Amino acid sequence: MQQTYRKFQGLPNSKSSFSNPNNQQTTYIIIYLVLLAAAATTWYILPITVTTTTLPPPTSAATTTLRRRYYSATCPSAESIVAEAMKQSLLAEPRSAASVLRLQFHDCFVNGCDGSLLLDDTPTMAGEKLALANINSLRSFEVIDKIKAELEQSCPGVVSCADIVIMAARDAVSLTGGPRWEVKLGRLDGLTASRADSDAIMPSPRANATTLIDLFAKLKLSVKDLVALSGSHSIGRARCFSITHRLYDDQTVARQQDAAIEPQFREELMRLCPVNGYQNVTGGLDSTPVVFDNLYFKDLVVGKGVLNSDQTLYTSPETKAYVEEFSRDEEAFFQAFAEGMIKLGDLQSGQPGEVRRNCRVVNGSPAAAMNNYQN
Repeated sequence: MQQTYRKFQGLPNSKSSFSNPNNQQTTYIIIYLVLLAAAATTWYILPITVTTTTLPPPTSAATTTLRRRYYSATCPSAESIVAEAMKQSLLAEPRSAASVLRLQFHDCFVNGCDGSLLLDDTPTMAGEKLALANINSLRSFEVIDKIKAELEQSCPGVVSCADIVIMAARDAVSLTGGPRWEVKLGRLDGLTASRADSDAIMPSPRANATTLIDLFAKLKLSVKDLVALSGSHSIGRARCFSITHRLYDDQTVARQQDAAIEPQFREELMRLCPVNGYQNVTGGLDSTPVVFDNLYFKDLVVGKGVLNSDQTLYTSPETKAYVEEFSRDEEAFFQAFAEGMIKLGDLQSGQPGEVRRNCRVVNGSPAAAMNNYQN
């Protein structure tokens, strides 16, 4: 099978595990990115002031033909600008890789990859940022804002916010040791967002494999895609809010021993998330939470999945074989993950769209007009 990705080489293994959120072991990746930045021949030091330009009106439909190197003529530096911005973001905050990667999932699952997730609420629109799956959870919107501002300086009115999310998510994976693939671009930004749709679609960390398989099937994603894309939890952290239901009844009484959780790991989780503890404390989603690798699947095989929606992939017969395969063969995981991300990125809404100047507001809105005035 022809590979659709290139593995990003040279990242040392980091063995960070559960910890207080202020005590993450991120030394290796910081050193690596500093060396990478130092070795670069070109630095993109761009002002973030947005140049005022006249944009075309929204198109009649947001279903467009996506293709690789879409901006090669209209904004040839687009992908390099995004990649450089992601490098700088990881230097400042290594957790931003996982945060940006999650943005693609939470955007594309809800009415396609149209950047609707990025829109702020308005008096007439309840957006997706405060949906149940996103509130107090999604972060790094400012990373997308910074990238957008740099692209507007270089290529005003050309690169959509939806495409920025796709490119940045790809770079988040490759910069932390995972595969790199060619992304298809040319999306338009949606003109609205829907908190209700997000609440109805986004899966819960309590979900079982059957629920997840059904959801992915509705998006024309296979069981293999489900397991491979769940490997996005190779990087990142989870809040106790999403963990404690596996440990306690009503947050106060320890549950009966769950056979799916390795006993010592259960004790580790209970120390991280004690009875009546602070629900926003976080722990790594696998044993190397700042390195994209197949340790996530190895952890599932030995009963160390942090979320129920993770561990269910090993206990369910429909998904178990893929977990075992990816735990043994990292290259197979990387190949399947890259293919799954491309398929996920193909989801479109079919609704009217535009290229936003500011990812948080639609063009022509009062907030957009104020932003233009200030700049």
